[in-house]
Amino acid sequence: MRRRWMAAVAVSLTGLLTLTACGDGGGSQGGSQSAEAKVEVFSWWTGAGEADGLKAMRAIFERENPGQEFVDAAVAGGSGDQARALLASKLSANQPPDTFQGHAGAELQGYIKAGKLESLNFLYDELKLRDVFPQQLIDQISVQGEIYSVPVNIHRSNVLWFNPAVLKEAGISTPPATIAAFIADLEKVKASGKIPLSIGSQWTVVHLLESVLLGSLGTETYNRLWTAQADWSNANVTQALNDFKTILSYAGTPVEDWQPAAKQVADGQAAFNIMGDWAYGYFHNPPDGGLGKSSKTDFDWAPAPGTDGTFMWLSDSFTLPKGAPNRAGAVAWLKVAASKEGQDAFNPLKGSIPARTDADKSLYKDYLEWDLAQWSSNKLAGSIQHGVVANDAWRASINDAVGLFQGDQDVAKFQQALADAAKNSGQ
Repeated sequence: MRRRWMAAVAVSLTGLLTLTACGDGGGSQGGSQSAEAKVEVFSWWTGAGEADGLKAMRAIFERENPGQEFVDAAVAGGSGDQARALLASKLSANQPPDTFQGHAGAELQGYIKAGKLESLNFLYDELKLRDVFPQQLIDQISVQGEIYSVPVNIHRSNVLWFNPAVLKEAGISTPPATIAAFIADLEKVKASGKIPLSIGSQWTVVHLLESVLLGSLGTETYNRLWTAQADWSNANVTQALNDFKTILSYAGTPVEDWQPAAKQVADGQAAFNIMGDWAYGYFHNPPDGGLGKSSKTDFDWAPAPGTDGTFMWLSDSFTLPKGAPNRAGAVAWLKVAASKEGQDAFNPLKGSIPARTDADKSLYKDYLEWDLAQWSSNKLAGSIQHGVVANDAWRASINDAVGLFQGDQDVAKFQQALADAAKNSGQ
């Protein structure tokens, strides 16, 4: 597996460096389909739903910018871990793509401190984006008054997806609202012979951890973990990690990524999966881009246990790297990503809600209608795995700690590793 991944990175890097070598360092918005007009858009949107949303935005970009050739440089792998590893090598070699996807919040801090990103204040002024993006979101993507990314959407991380028929078979009438009820229901499903909880690759386990921490600790205590007043060594965290150990003991065999884990729920093989709301697009979209399942029948949702009233959020965004080979093309892409039309084309397919407050709410139905209402009324907490509360180094340390814990199941060692990661985060 490692050999295949390294080979894939080598091939991808070779191809991407070839593309960036074509530019003259300036770029052009007009003219013919020349090498200088290629716009390399780097993301990790390759799965069903997210790839459909990207295609929808791409169609708008190509219609509005006939002199620019869109180059989809997406790298497969849920949550973007593989894409970020490749991106880091490109930026270190001073070979940036024209624009790249990142999560709003702490994830971008390393790039900003290293001087790899241009401020986008000029674009926010030109498009009057401060008037249409929520102030809290503006604050998260700003550093000392400078804004460094264009948010395309808002996602909810803490969603419990479940199969109603599997729950009924196990004697469960309503989705669990607390951590204790969740553990009891997992045991009931286990007794019925189905997989209680589906999981994917390691990042999906970190995703599970953040919802368990929030559900066990509560919103204020969870949010405090990411401040200077954080105490990762206290008894409340110990209890939360023991809850996580118990919940993880009911998980099925890990599958390749979040999509096959979600599919186990949709197909009735598993009862529960905790995943972000991008899973909605995968469940709901027609079979050429999703599973074509019916909500409330084939799948349903609820806040992750213990988190009702709190929206654990993240936001996909795009940046303008310094030295972008086609800067003008990158700015043209950012304008589409920031636009009402672009966000309304992208988000219903992706399974997310718009970052803009003036989007067409009639397009957001079913789960997404519920999500919009939750976003406007809930308390907020930031995602760990998806870049809001922890910078890349801190998140990587948490991922390492989770990987070791999956092997040894030692809560004391796990808690100490998390406390050390917080202490050494430099955030």
